[in-house]
Amino acid sequence: MGEEGGGRSCGTTRELQKLKQQALEYYRENDVPRRLEELLNSTFYLQPADVYGHLANCFSKFAKPPTICKVVGKIVLDGLGLPTLQVEVFCTVQNFPKHICSVVIATHFQVHENAFPELAEAEDVERSDAVSTAVQWVNGAIAQELQGVAPSHQAEVDRRLRTFFENKVKEDKERKELDKSLEDPTAPVPFPLMPPPPPPPPARKKGQKQGLKDSLAEKPVTLPEPAEPVLCGSMAIGAVSLAVAKTSAMLRSNPLYASMAVLKHPLEQPTKLSVPLLMVSLVSCGKSSAGKLNLMQEVIGIPHPGLTAKQGVEMLMEIQKQINRTMEMPLPPKPEPKKGHNGGKRGPQLITGKMSHLGCLTITYDTIEQPLLLIQGICANLGLEMGRNLHLAINCAAHELMDYSKGKYEVMTGTYKNAAEMVDLYVDLINKFPFIIALIDPFRKEDSEQWDSICNALSSRCYIIAGSASQSISKLLEDGHIGPPKASGRIIKHTNHTTMSDLVEITNLFDSKKHIAIFGSTEGESSDDSLVDLVSKKNTRFCT
Repeated sequence: MGEEGGGRSCGTTRELQKLKQQALEYYRENDVPRRLEELLNSTFYLQPADVYGHLANCFSKFAKPPTICKVVGKIVLDGLGLPTLQVEVFCTVQNFPKHICSVVIATHFQVHENAFPELAEAEDVERSDAVSTAVQWVNGAIAQELQGVAPSHQAEVDRRLRTFFENKVKEDKERKELDKSLEDPTAPVPFPLMPPPPPPPPARKKGQKQGLKDSLAEKPVTLPEPAEPVLCGSMAIGAVSLAVAKTSAMLRSNPLYASMAVLKHPLEQPTKLSVPLLMVSLVSCGKSSAGKLNLMQEVIGIPHPGLTAKQGVEMLMEIQKQINRTMEMPLPPKPEPKKGHNGGKRGPQLITGKMSHLGCLTITYDTIEQPLLLIQGICANLGLEMGRNLHLAINCAAHELMDYSKGKYEVMTGTYKNAAEMVDLYVDLINKFPFIIALIDPFRKEDSEQWDSICNALSSRCYIIAGSASQSISKLLEDGHIGPPKASGRIIKHTNHTTMSDLVEITNLFDSKKHIAIFGSTEGESSDDSLVDLVSKKNTRFCT
């Protein structure tokens, strides 16, 4: 019996020795004895009041960097009550899963205020499909792909997202080819709906010479190019990329703009970051307004560069407040009827307004000068000088004004101008109101000759900006250069499959070409404030 007890004792001793040896190797591999000795010695000399708090802070520096353990996608409502995507990121921090942050990205869909019910319903279905597909991607393959990746490795995260998206594009192409092969070849193929061609130019009289202006006016209008395809669910890529960037910033207790500045300048972090000039919509007089004026979808206020961001915001808010008061003021007593130029009776014009999805009043006006004179008068009453304290930009949204049946732009109801005449209109506008320093989308992107003409005529006095007329970020990066139309700058937006690395790359391309970058938001509104941080680190000139 004694021998049996001795055998068990020897076995237990061997097991303890083995465990001790394993513990020794484990702690040596992680350099625990040396670090613990150094830490205890330094703590003794420091003798902090909270010794355990000091030890915890010191040990936290040796902890493994946090890694992504879960990514969750959800359907939420944006500022307009429309469905959009929210992404949450969870990380393993010191052996425990922890919720770090969430972001909301707006959809790329336009907001149509006066759309036909059938069109609005179809777009609602398309929006819902896009958001639902994005949620499936995030909660499925993307979450698995990013599990265990450190959020600080933004380039690696974006590389994986890009590879995932390319595979989805390939799958979608193969699916469409398969569907096409299964279609009945005898079935009639519906022709795509295209705008009607413009009417033929009027015949010249015998012996009449053709002038330059006539030759430009008689050129046939180019039909609009098909819109760049957007893969259903692609917004998951941009949302996850932004969420990971924000996660990395929060884990380091840094603002997002500081972390993104490191991404743009990996070798040497800038000591100073500039805030771009604000661009805030003041009034809207576009196609959706009840008045005759169509040309000015947005009249945008730009504070003077010498003002701080706070001063600029306060000034623009006061101007908007005064515009609202002007709309609420009762009309003056109706004067005696006077004869107008057309021989008819003319009275005071009724000025009405409603709030648009752009965040400004949609005002009923009939002439191009009226909204500009309104803002000019309000600024004079506030003691502000146009061209000094405040500048204006005009979003012309020319692609919405083209009447293809006539081959001309309908700048006002019943007033049509061809592309050549539009150049003269803009030159006259800048001559009358020199405080206008930017024209956004003055032409369709197909009117490349007129883009060249207006840049040659006005680029020394006014920025010519391509918004809707510009290619997407992915297309610009794919081409590797800034193609037509010719412009002073372009509006870039974080949407769909645009990653943080793509935003850095496109601004680097703009910088190399001395091209102005204007960071804009999509028409759908989200409650996320990350747009401000993205603007601050991209070397953008304006933010709208």
